[in-house]
Amino acid sequence: MTDVYDKEKRSAVMARVKSKDTSPEKAVRRILTRLGARYRLHRKDLPGNPDIVMPGHKLAVFVHGCFWHGHDCARGARVPKANRDYWMAKVARNRTRDEKAVQALAAEGWTVETVWECELKDEGRLAERLAQRLAAR
Repeated sequence: MTDVYDKEKRSAVMARVKSKDTSPEKAVRRILTRLGARYRLHRKDLPGNPDIVMPGHKLAVFVHGCFWHGHDCARGARVPKANRDYWMAKVARNRTRDEKAVQALAAEGWTVETVWECELKDEGRLAERLAQRLAAR
């Protein structure tokens, strides 16, 4: 099935998809703030431009949307019916890019934590996980 929008309209729709300061990202930042963590946002000098960086802990946090990054949950496994090949290739490219960023950060001595959008359904469990990660460093 072909795309329901022409190329210009699809470009306009995709341009409105936020990459920074998304709701899941803000929720993770609130959790970290409650835990007393100090962090920086979107460090462009690090591979993959992590969403949240804690230099003192050498910890980089990526907050991924399940659909966009191909998580293995119900939302991430969903593939649109329209333009199926495009979306499958798009998510595959995102996953490849993510993996390269994680490997590059690890090579520089950073610990990488990935928080998936679906994990925010149980903020208590996520807060516990992040607290353990912070205590480990």
